[in-house]
Amino acid sequence: MSRTSIAARIARFAVGFELDSVPPPVVDAAKLHLLDALGVGLAASTVPISAGWIEGARRIGGGGGGPSTAFGSAGGLSATAAALINGALIHSLEYDDTHTRSVVHGSAVAASTALAAAEEQGAAGADVLRGYIAAWEIMVRLGLAAPGAYQANGFQISAVGGALGAAVAASAIGRLNERQTLAALGIAGSQASGLMEFLADGSTVKALHPGWAAHTGVAACALAEAGMTGPASIVEGRFGFLNAFARDTEAAGRLDTLLDDLGGVWHLPDAAFKLYPCCHYIHPFLEAMQSLLDGGVTTDGIANLVCEVPPPEAPLICEPWARRRKPASGYDGKWGLAYCLAALAIDGRVNIDTFAGDPDSRIVDLAQRMTWRPMAVHRFPERFEAAIEVTLTDGSTRSARVDDVRGTPGRPVSQDAVLAKFRANAARALSEDAATLVEESVRAIDRATDLHSLTMAVRSVS
Repeated sequence: MSRTSIAARIARFAVGFELDSVPPPVVDAAKLHLLDALGVGLAASTVPISAGWIEGARRIGGGGGGPSTAFGSAGGLSATAAALINGALIHSLEYDDTHTRSVVHGSAVAASTALAAAEEQGAAGADVLRGYIAAWEIMVRLGLAAPGAYQANGFQISAVGGALGAAVAASAIGRLNERQTLAALGIAGSQASGLMEFLADGSTVKALHPGWAAHTGVAACALAEAGMTGPASIVEGRFGFLNAFARDTEAAGRLDTLLDDLGGVWHLPDAAFKLYPCCHYIHPFLEAMQSLLDGGVTTDGIANLVCEVPPPEAPLICEPWARRRKPASGYDGKWGLAYCLAALAIDGRVNIDTFAGDPDSRIVDLAQRMTWRPMAVHRFPERFEAAIEVTLTDGSTRSARVDDVRGTPGRPVSQDAVLAKFRANAARALSEDAATLVEESVRAIDRATDLHSLTMAVRSVS
């Protein structure tokens, strides 16, 4: 363990980090992930429930007229309010990217923070990428220090770790000095939150988790600049981040080691793009189900279906099983393993509209024929795996297995597939010309002297 506090090491990284130190392939990956996040946020802004959320963020921010852009709004908001609502919208569809080994949804926090802070500061596009990448690299390392432990203790790592990541992004963009950045980390860590109890009834507050983290990071930087202090031991201290949220006595040592390769090893390119708008743990099961359907399995022919689920995933997508077959709402269906598989079988797709309304009775009926059991040998969180066995009405069986979810470095998706996803999502909110301008602006963001073209396109909601 180094004698310098972990937060002090992170602060030193944030202050010294410049985009020209980042390898071009990492910059390109960052642009693609940022574009994906913008598309998801734009699509989310068109979902009926979002209108109330956007208005709520406006009220929290003291009304309109601020410098920062919010999805679904032609007017500006304060930086804290924009960070809050954009982070919530990007995460709300369960369509945002995931670094699977750390189980971190990085872009919902990093993109919303970087854009809001950069607009407030009048920063250049390169500063957006600088803050975005820095936040990602810190959040992933926080997750890798105790993979799965945060969730097991009832905390979402994207939320609690996101508060520190957001403070890094906002501090870097605002050019805070080391002392101020260290204070911002202490302040943000003190406000970190995000409980997994939303699983009890499918509450939509889960969407707020990365938004609140982004809000916390932006606010922490403003308070640090104004002279507020925060504990330097916020990460590894007796009552600090790791002891409170991970409860793993070895986590601080692991994190200290993980920080040794900051600026040399880049984790952002390893993040997986989501191909379905539901819990990422369900995605390999959808792949397995699709292979069974492609092989001739029909809904009428299914007598029963059994999923083998890695035990750490079960609390999210299997428990309670009755509600994972018959969700409390369309939104709750995003964590329903059986509901999602049945939706794919009946509709031939799982997309944003699958979860837009009330649960579909046809899907619920088919889901009643599905059960699950623990996967005896698994590699979670190194891999998101799935196994399905179907017994057909004629007594025969079919099975399918997926050893790693598509979208990860081991099974990458093409850039064209990510661009197609962005265009489909953006088309829900923007004209074709505006969506094209967003895409072109992100491609060239590292050369942009300001964000005017990008933000005006995002604000031109159709």
